[in-house]
Amino acid sequence: MHPDQFNLFGDGADRLQAPARPVVDHPARARAKLTALLETVRSARTMPWPDRDARMWQTVFPQMANWLPEEEADQLRLEFQREIERLKAA
Repeated sequence: MHPDQFNLFGDGADRLQAPARPVVDHPARARAKLTALLETVRSARTMPWPDRDARMWQTVFPQMANWLPEEEADQLRLEFQREIERLKAA
């Protein structure tokens, strides 16, 4: 084995280390995105997205809410669904 090559097994300073995972605050990122989406639909008079994107957000929004505490997630889902129904009726 070449001395510059990392050792994959065993002990020692030359052992290959796992990459460090970045720290990501998923609840904060999800909350920011969900709040922005909710504001988009609240301020819209008609559906703000093409049909395909609207269907996608109706699937993704509830799933993104799973990153939040249950009560907060349920409230955001309810508000988003109300706004979508309002826009569909417009």
